[in-house]
Amino acid sequence: MNFPSVVNNLPNIVTIVRILMVPVLVWAIAAGEMRLAFLLFVAAGVSDAVDGFVAKRFGMTTDFGAHLDPLADKMLIVAIFVGLGWFGRIPLWLVILVVSRDILIVGAVTLTLLLGKPIKVRPLWISKVNTVVQIVFASLVLGALGFGFDAEPVQSIIMYLVAATTLLSIGFYTREWVRHLAAESEPG
Repeated sequence: MNFPSVVNNLPNIVTIVRILMVPVLVWAIAAGEMRLAFLLFVAAGVSDAVDGFVAKRFGMTTDFGAHLDPLADKMLIVAIFVGLGWFGRIPLWLVILVVSRDILIVGAVTLTLLLGKPIKVRPLWISKVNTVVQIVFASLVLGALGFGFDAEPVQSIIMYLVAATTLLSIGFYTREWVRHLAAESEPG
């Protein structure tokens, strides 16, 4: 990987900017600037769509970008959930659940690497659903806080959907991980 080629790639630059937005977004939540936090989150979402479109449409995909883009997305989601939880805007049990899922996935991938049985993590359908529900929930919470409207009972319903899809995602990834280790252990 050539560093100049990475930073001369527009989709990669957009993804790096999205990562750099994370601390600003956390600051906005901490400062109670929820309207700004909401707008930054929307901008991050738009930038994610734009960098993906540009990369595919103009043949600007890179291995670096393929790894960096999902990392940027996870950093953003985790930062928002932790920030909102830390400042009492969402329940801590939900933050722990969402963050634990990502820690479990990273831990499983790391363990398989250490065991010499690396697993290629591909997003499962439930993981994609979980991500969408997390984004909808974060948008709704930030929007309600930033623009002063009552989002209940929809917010509570979506919160429980986040919990349910997170638990399902953990279950499906655990099943994939166990199958992978079992297949790697079979002779032949």
